[in-house]
Amino acid sequence: MGRMDSNKLKDMLKVYFIMGSANCRKDPAEVLTDAISGGITMFQYREKGEGALQGNEKWQLARRLRSICHEHAIPFIVNDDIELALEVDADGVHIGQEDENAELVRKKIGNKILGVSVHDLKEAEDAIRSGADYFGVGPIFATTTKSDAKPARGGAFIRELRDAKYVNPIVGIGGIVPGNAATVMEAGADGVSVITALTHAHQIQKEARLLKEAVFHGSMK
Repeated sequence: MGRMDSNKLKDMLKVYFIMGSANCRKDPAEVLTDAISGGITMFQYREKGEGALQGNEKWQLARRLRSICHEHAIPFIVNDDIELALEVDADGVHIGQEDENAELVRKKIGNKILGVSVHDLKEAEDAIRSGADYFGVGPIFATTTKSDAKPARGGAFIRELRDAKYVNPIVGIGGIVPGNAATVMEAGADGVSVITALTHAHQIQKEARLLKEAVFHGSMK
């Protein structure tokens, strides 16, 4: 099977939900199901942070969430943990600059989706050369989810990538909510990634729907 078609991937990235048990205020499976009902288009299992599951518990939750995703034809991505991704037959992985080398990850995962977080043009070029399918760019706005997050840059770096003629899929992350999602799309992103915008929402399904509407309107401008 060949690598993921770029246009198909852009559609998948529209509303990209990232979550692990440490982010949730109720059962992660229930959170994911609500988010899918609201219209998310891709899911990333990111089991990190204080209180995150380890070992077999982490693996069991991955299997459970992957099953829910596949029941609803939602791509299931694993953050950073390549071995786990291969064990549960995830659809892809996402890595940051501090994680395993992208070229080695590409060799390990074959034709699965590979997302790489990038913060400047050199990292972007290296990621493309290593086989990245899409870029994660952020934080777009201030975020408290990652304690080591870099300064917020709005959509400036997304515009910089587009001005430099990068045409590959880009998803923005960091502090994105329905009220500002359209501006991320207008900057040139193909989608938005969120964590707490959904996990901390009182009505997850409704919030996901609002997010999808904002993304759609932003992509039309």
